[in-house]
Amino acid sequence: MDFSSTSLLIGLVVVLILLVKWRKKTYNLPPGPPALPLLGNILKMDGKAPFKTFLKWSETYGPVMTAYLGPQRTVVLVGYDAVKEALIDNADDFVGRAPIPFVMRALKGYGLVISNGERWRQLRRFTLTTLRDFGMGRKTMEGWIQEESKHLLEAVRETKSVPFDPTFPLSRAVSNVICALVFGQRFSYEDNNFLRLLQIIGGVLRFGSSSWGQLYNLFPRLVELLPGKQLHFIDDIDELRRFAMLKVQKHQETLDPDNPRDFIDCFLIRLNQEKDMPNTEFHYDNMTATVMNLFLAGTETTSTTIRYALMLLIKHPEIQERMQKEIDSVIGQERSPMMEDRKSLPFTDAVIHEVQRYVDLVPLNVPHYAVRDITFRGYTIPKDTVILPMLHSVLRDKDHWESPWTFNPKHFLDNNGNFKKNPAFMPFSAGKRACVGESLARMELFMFIVSLLQNFTFSCPGGPDSMDTSPGVSGFANLPRMYHLIATPR
Repeated sequence: MDFSSTSLLIGLVVVLILLVKWRKKTYNLPPGPPALPLLGNILKMDGKAPFKTFLKWSETYGPVMTAYLGPQRTVVLVGYDAVKEALIDNADDFVGRAPIPFVMRALKGYGLVISNGERWRQLRRFTLTTLRDFGMGRKTMEGWIQEESKHLLEAVRETKSVPFDPTFPLSRAVSNVICALVFGQRFSYEDNNFLRLLQIIGGVLRFGSSSWGQLYNLFPRLVELLPGKQLHFIDDIDELRRFAMLKVQKHQETLDPDNPRDFIDCFLIRLNQEKDMPNTEFHYDNMTATVMNLFLAGTETTSTTIRYALMLLIKHPEIQERMQKEIDSVIGQERSPMMEDRKSLPFTDAVIHEVQRYVDLVPLNVPHYAVRDITFRGYTIPKDTVILPMLHSVLRDKDHWESPWTFNPKHFLDNNGNFKKNPAFMPFSAGKRACVGESLARMELFMFIVSLLQNFTFSCPGGPDSMDTSPGVSGFANLPRMYHLIATPR
C-alpha cells in the first residue's frame, strides 16, 4: 500500500470516529462503551452469549446504554424498572419492531412479527380476534390439547422405557395444536413431510441463534457473498413458504365464505372483501408471512420450553415427585387435566412458571425499533435505533427474585404454599408487542406437562447429576442441549 492510500485510509477512520462522536453529542445518547468504526463493539462481546456482555456493561453504564452492533446503533434496556417503563409505561414510543436482516430475508418484510405502523396494527388485531374466535384461550382449545395429549402419550408409551430424544415427539404435539388453528387439521406423527417441516423450524431457530446468524444480522451482504453452508436456511425458509402457499391454495379451492374453518379461511374471506382496496394489508404476501409467523412461533418456543421442563425435572427428581403427588391428589391418573385445575395445583403452577423464568428462552427479546426520535429518561433515542429491552435482565433481576440464578419454584409461592404472581415474570415480553399466542402457550405448557407427569416418571441414563441444564446455544434464543430421557409408566 503506497503513502497516499495509507493516508486516505487513516483519514477515513478519523472521519468515522468523529462521526460516531458527533452523533452521540448531537443526540444526547445514553452512555456506553467506546465503539470502533464499522465494527462497533462486537470485538468485545461474548459471541456465544451476547446478553452476558450487556449485563456486565450495565454495571458501568447503567440500565439504559448505547452499544454499536457493527454499524447499527443499539440502545439496551437492563432490569425490570427500565424495561417496564419502556414497554408498558411508554408503550406507544416503543412499539416499533426492528428490521432484523435474518427475519427480513425470511419474510420479505411481510407478516405480523416484522411489520410496523398500520400493517402491524391491522394484522395484530385480525390475528388476535381470529385465533380467539377459533378457541385460543377458551374451552374449545382445551379439547384440542386434551386430544393431542393422547397422541403424545401414546408416542411416549411406544418407547417402552428405552432412552429417546424427546425433541420431535414434543414438537409434533405442540405444532399440531397451532396447525388445528391455522390449517384446520392435525398431522400424523408418522408423516415424513410434517417431520421435515419441524426439522426446518428447529434449524432456522438454531441458525438465528448461532454465530453465523448473529453475523448475518450485522453484515448481511457480506455473509451472503461468503462461500459455505451458512445460507442453507434460505432454501429451508423457501421450502416452508411453499408449504404455506400450498395450504392457502387448497383452502382457496374449497372455501365456503359462510363457514370458515380456520385462520387461513378467515384471511381469504377478508382478502376477497378488500381486493379492490389499493392500500389493503390483506393480500397474499401478508397472509403467507403471517401463516409462517404462527407456524414457527407456535411450534418451537413452546415445545422447547417443555423439553427444558423435562430436563429440569430429571435434574430435580424431588420436585418431579412433589408435582406428581399434587396432581394425583387433585386430578388422579385417569382424567385429562383442565385449565380450571390449575388453581388447585399451586406447586405445579409455580414449577411451570419457574421453568419459563429460569430457561430465559429469548434473553435479548425480539428487537424493538425507534420509528421516530424518542425521549427516555433524559436521553434521546434517535429514529432508526434498534432497542433491546433485555428479558434476561428482568427474569434475573435480583431486586425481584430471591435467588435469580437458581431453579427455585418458591419464587412463585407465598409462605402458605399458595401461588403468587411476580410483575417481573415477562417470558412473553410485555406491552403492545407481547406475544400474540401467550394464552395458547400458557394452556399448552400446563396441560401437556401435567398429562406427561400423570402417566410417566422421567429420568435419564446417567442419573440426575449427568443432566447439564445450561444452554447448548445462546444467541437470539437459549436452546437446550440434546439429551435422551427414559419415560417409565406409572
